[in-house]
Amino acid sequence: MLVKYLAPAIMAIGAASAQSASTCTVSGGTTTINSQADATGLAKCKTVKGSVVVTKDVGGDFQLSGPETITGDLRIENNPNINSVGSDTLQMIGGEFRLVQTTQLNSINMLKLSSVSKLTFQSIGNAADMGMTQLNKVDEITISDSHLRNIDAINVTSIKSMNLDNNQFITKYEPAIKQITGDLIIQANGLDMEVSFPNLIWAMNMAVADVSKISFPSLQVVNGSARFDNNKFDSFSFPNLTQTKTGDISFVGNENMKNLTFPKLTQIGGGLLIANNTALTDSGDFPVLDTVVGAIKLRGNFTEAKFPKLQSVRGAFDLASTNDVTNDCKTLAKMAPTTQGGNGEIEGTFDCQSNNKEANQDTSGKTGSGDGVTGGSGSDKNSGNKNSGAAGLSVNAGLFLAAAGVLAQLLL
Repeated sequence: MLVKYLAPAIMAIGAASAQSASTCTVSGGTTTINSQADATGLAKCKTVKGSVVVTKDVGGDFQLSGPETITGDLRIENNPNINSVGSDTLQMIGGEFRLVQTTQLNSINMLKLSSVSKLTFQSIGNAADMGMTQLNKVDEITISDSHLRNIDAINVTSIKSMNLDNNQFITKYEPAIKQITGDLIIQANGLDMEVSFPNLIWAMNMAVADVSKISFPSLQVVNGSARFDNNKFDSFSFPNLTQTKTGDISFVGNENMKNLTFPKLTQIGGGLLIANNTALTDSGDFPVLDTVVGAIKLRGNFTEAKFPKLQSVRGAFDLASTNDVTNDCKTLAKMAPTTQGGNGEIEGTFDCQSNNKEANQDTSGKTGSGDGVTGGSGSDKNSGNKNSGAAGLSVNAGLFLAAAGVLAQLLL
């Protein structure tokens, strides 16, 4: 019985050195709730030290009234019987608020909850919305495989990480977040999902897939990598992004994308990969890009490829187009390594190939073997598929493939 766990706190009333009766501590650090009656036994506890675990024996409407703070976790897992979870007093969860495999849950009402260290909602079957209008501090968020229709209740401005995937009814998301210090992953949510981060200024890593519209109007710095795969948007712009400090920028398989612009980007701290975006007829607009610390790999139906301010590529430069880009290849060849007749601004190998019908099929991080300008009229060599070499790749095949691996695992 729960009463035996509360007895020490109740007996401590009046003892000068004892803890307050409103603070309840249980042996082992975990309070196990097997019924609504057990939950009612916590009504006099303003603070519960440790975690609260609600077992699968609790069904129907679960209410936790009384506690204002749980210093550990609140966990409800593998419960097919619970219909709603609510509290009219709980304000802070010091650990994780975890709802997992609660397939009949249709309501979450924590109207005073303002702070959670980690929020994990996975496979919550029927909950249409989250009634957590005061929630303004969360460090880590994972919402996966839910029937939630919106997550606007999470009104945070800074988070460590967010993973939003396989939520078929979430079709729009516009948070107030200004800073993401870890990973942002958005993929496989509602059909034609629209995403906007109007206030985001700084991010660590981001991987976005399966969205129809996306906007980062204020973003200035990505400390790590930014990857966009298999989206449906017809244009993309980072209007205020100036640099990625250590990671890659990657756009792969965004079949509707016709425009790609980075008007203020001066440095990529890793590599640049643009591949198999079949509606894109140029290699992107990078008017002030000066330095790429890793490699540049471009694959597509380009009719032009221009980098007017580019002065330093510390990895390889490898371009292949289904169309003729010979003139731009010859311009870019001036930057090739000295061993290929250039000025050495490209430190890795240089490959620039026109009229390669298979250009869009190569989306890996591997670069060519240094064959110079090929495939066009007046080019140096006959065209061929140069996908196998990795000479001069100082970057980023590993990072490109690692990001792809993260997305693949999330879809499992």
